[in-house]
Amino acid sequence: MTYDLRLTPDALNTIRPYRAIHRRKSRQIFVGNVAIGGDAPIAVQSMTNTPTTDVQATIRQVNECAELGAELMRISVPDKESADALKQIIPHCPVPIIADIHFHYRRAIEAAQAGVKCLRINPGNIGSDEKVREVIKAAKDYGCSIRIGVNAGSLEADLLNKYKTPTPEALVESAQRHIQILENNDFFNFKISVKASDVFLAVAGYKALAKVCDYPLHIGITEAGSLAAGTVKSAIGLGTLLWEGIGDTMRVSLSADPKEEIKVAYQILKSLGLRHRGVNLISCPSCARQAFDVIKTVEAVEKRVEHIKTPITISILGCVVNGLGEAAHTQIGITGGGAGRHNVYMNGKPDHKISSEELVDHIVGLIEAEAKNVR
Repeated sequence: MTYDLRLTPDALNTIRPYRAIHRRKSRQIFVGNVAIGGDAPIAVQSMTNTPTTDVQATIRQVNECAELGAELMRISVPDKESADALKQIIPHCPVPIIADIHFHYRRAIEAAQAGVKCLRINPGNIGSDEKVREVIKAAKDYGCSIRIGVNAGSLEADLLNKYKTPTPEALVESAQRHIQILENNDFFNFKISVKASDVFLAVAGYKALAKVCDYPLHIGITEAGSLAAGTVKSAIGLGTLLWEGIGDTMRVSLSADPKEEIKVAYQILKSLGLRHRGVNLISCPSCARQAFDVIKTVEAVEKRVEHIKTPITISILGCVVNGLGEAAHTQIGITGGGAGRHNVYMNGKPDHKISSEELVDHIVGLIEAEAKNVR
């Protein structure tokens, strides 16, 4: 007796309720032309790691990240020279720029004047009430939003003294303190983050904050680590929050090329069905049954289709054990066959065969053609 294990429409309808993610209701703000919160898609951002005074390198990095899907980019503004450089950088950036400000209120004002669309600050670190008011006035005058950036590694001394160590309660109290400063100055165009490098602390902090305010939340596991380790930590922490409907913008913080942060962010969002951008590639880990080199094929295909923005799902499996079932539910499916001839499925149906030598070029060609057809 044989069984058809493919998902029927009725089976899919049974599963869909378990896939549904009900996002937290937040008010909506704008960072330039990008809507944050409300019913807007979860925005992906990264941060440049070039010296801001190296204008060309910074412009290049912003554009490279934007091409991969970054919708916001943050640039550090540690000194006046960096603030001045923003005037040359911003006109060449296709996405809104966020200025990363620490302590010096003049840098925030200069960044607003230069054309950034958001100021990442901790109001409590800026200085006197008068300095805070000047920063808020600049934000209003130049159409900037603000991100309150609370971080477990730089909590206020009195909160550390009160709680003895960074805790979710300390993160939330710091955030509420800064919220009050902005609200007291009649400023409401802001989002908030309460980041920590510890996954449990970050998740608990965001969950607690989500219960006490309706402002948009920027989520992240800060200082997550190297590409591999940081990806795992971020997937666990951010995935947990997103699954519970928490998060309006996100950054994956890696000790790696910023472009990798964008790729990982979209993989997390695609895995949860929250964003659909680019090629979603289903592939097997490979084994002795593989009829072609799955690992090398997947690596080559993935690299060559990074530029594609159209949502396309493909499967590349080395043999027919799971290959037929996966191919039945993808736009393009490849399963390993005998004598160096492999089966190609289009929209779940057997279509033709292709040789091992032609496999990578053929798959890429099919994906590019499908992307044009979808448009």
